[in-house]
Amino acid sequence: MDAFDVIVIGAGHAGCEAALASSRMGAKTLLLTINLDHIAFMSCNPAVGGLGKGHLVKEIDALGGEMGKNIDATGIQFKVLNTKKGPAVRSSRAQADKMKYALRMKKRLEEQDNLRIRQGTVEKLLVDRGEVEGVVTTWGERFLSKTVIMTTGTFLGGLIHVGLEHFQAGRMGDLASLGLSTCLKDLGFDLGRLKTGTCPRLDGRTIDFSKLEPQVSDNPPQPFSFMTESISGRLVPCYITYTNEATHEIIRSGLERSPLYTGKIKGTGVRYCPSIEDKIVRFRERSRHRIFIEPEGTDTYEYYPNGLATSLPLDVQMGMLRSINGLENVEITRPGYAIEYDFVYPTELYPTLETKKMKNLYFAGQVNGTTGYEEAGAQGLMAGINAALRVRGEEPFVLGRDEAYVGVMIDDLVTKGVDEPYRMFTSRAEHRLYLREDNADLRLTEKGYSIGVVDINRYNRVVEKKRGIGETLGMLRSVRLRPTKMTQEMLKSMGLELIRNPVTLEDLLKKPEITIKMLARIDNRLEEVSEDIAYQVELNVKYHGYTERQQDMIERTKKLEGKKIPLSTKYDEVSGLSREVIEKLTRVKPISLGQASRIPGVTPASITALLVHFKKTGTL
Repeated sequence: MDAFDVIVIGAGHAGCEAALASSRMGAKTLLLTINLDHIAFMSCNPAVGGLGKGHLVKEIDALGGEMGKNIDATGIQFKVLNTKKGPAVRSSRAQADKMKYALRMKKRLEEQDNLRIRQGTVEKLLVDRGEVEGVVTTWGERFLSKTVIMTTGTFLGGLIHVGLEHFQAGRMGDLASLGLSTCLKDLGFDLGRLKTGTCPRLDGRTIDFSKLEPQVSDNPPQPFSFMTESISGRLVPCYITYTNEATHEIIRSGLERSPLYTGKIKGTGVRYCPSIEDKIVRFRERSRHRIFIEPEGTDTYEYYPNGLATSLPLDVQMGMLRSINGLENVEITRPGYAIEYDFVYPTELYPTLETKKMKNLYFAGQVNGTTGYEEAGAQGLMAGINAALRVRGEEPFVLGRDEAYVGVMIDDLVTKGVDEPYRMFTSRAEHRLYLREDNADLRLTEKGYSIGVVDINRYNRVVEKKRGIGETLGMLRSVRLRPTKMTQEMLKSMGLELIRNPVTLEDLLKKPEITIKMLARIDNRLEEVSEDIAYQVELNVKYHGYTERQQDMIERTKKLEGKKIPLSTKYDEVSGLSREVIEKLTRVKPISLGQASRIPGVTPASITALLVHFKKTGTL
């Protein structure tokens, strides 16, 4: 019987990052997946990043993950969103060549030391006295392991709907995982039911692109990975079109055969990414909805009509599509569908993503109630890291809300839970001016290096970058301009305001209109400063007051985060807590007063009662 340090169930975006992280940290890892040909498969839109999600990809990359490098190598269109807004909410997005993305990730897994990949469906977990010890597949194979990470995506009890027809599947063309759902229920896990959906795929040869609005890539395209120097692949445009009143009427005529509106679908859908039939019903006042026509790759004619997720019958899908400008003669290559699946309520997890009911068992991805490749990849990375640390006997790795979007997401999941599929937005992060995309490497790479998930080359690059930032800031502070005639003439020639008192170059840079490139005309040493360092220095200087205030808020918050709560705490013994608060604290089992304060329904008075109790008992 084979034995491993870490077994990862599922090779979607969470599973790939989990397996790579644990194996890179020296843990002997086994990755089990139902279909080896569908590793890192993009079941929905073939894209990475987006608002809030781009931050997660940058953080995955900063911690040595693969998603950023993979999209840089296989992307076919790159955009930075929200460029007219502040740096905190700018997010990167890239269109992927779907097949190349999956193939490259599969190759990276195959080349990875300490990692073995096997095709197989896990039927049940091996458990002894509250600890997971391995897995059993449908073929009767038994694999022992010190830890197990479940990244089952939409496969747990997966049920696909197209109109009133439905059938069991993990996604179109792949078998569902049924035995594992039963196993989790038998082990006492509380399972819920969620729903997501995807769009029909279109034959590009039947689309009239002359009627569509082209959307070209940024020039030059900005990479996701901090290790990618430039994007060298072929770039292609996406296109925009719109639904219309005729489209909406066709959709309304098919609602009586929609599983969404006939009660066939029981799971809760994604509020932030509703199906087209849901949009038509909920937003009756809208005369049109925007549709992005996105290529699935450079070696295929298939296109993805982003914005048209649907589970309507096939004939209604066809009528709906052909009512849209540019799609009058379109042919469907694959129908759109909805899928329901089981998930485990994430309040059953610790911030390490280890389950509370079962020691050494970790969950990551859609099994935790999230939606999106990026959310899944980030959870997989953290689960892989923590499983490897458990095997080593070392302290777990947990990121706070003030350290990363990854920390915000995991804290939201394990503290607040979900009642609908969770997706990341910049608005979820209270410290978003500090947690920018551009500084993810400065925030996280050294942390990753300290636990062994980041290699020496990436670490050295960040050390060098920090040195460059420090030297440039020092240079700006050391050069002092006096209001001499020569200085005033130079400022005037640059179109800058004249000075009355002595100022440093740093003082000048605080002005919104001034850049380091402009200041290089005053001190030519600044011409040698690289673009990424100049960008960091400019932001540090221009937003210094805001970031200082945010840092003060972070320090105040840390006081509660630092007050740890013993897992053995019996909340019914704490005086002053209501029955509702006792129930919530007992269910979530917060690890700190900070986490406890974020549980919905736990009042400031309850936190005070906990503080008094712990001081009396000598815990704090």
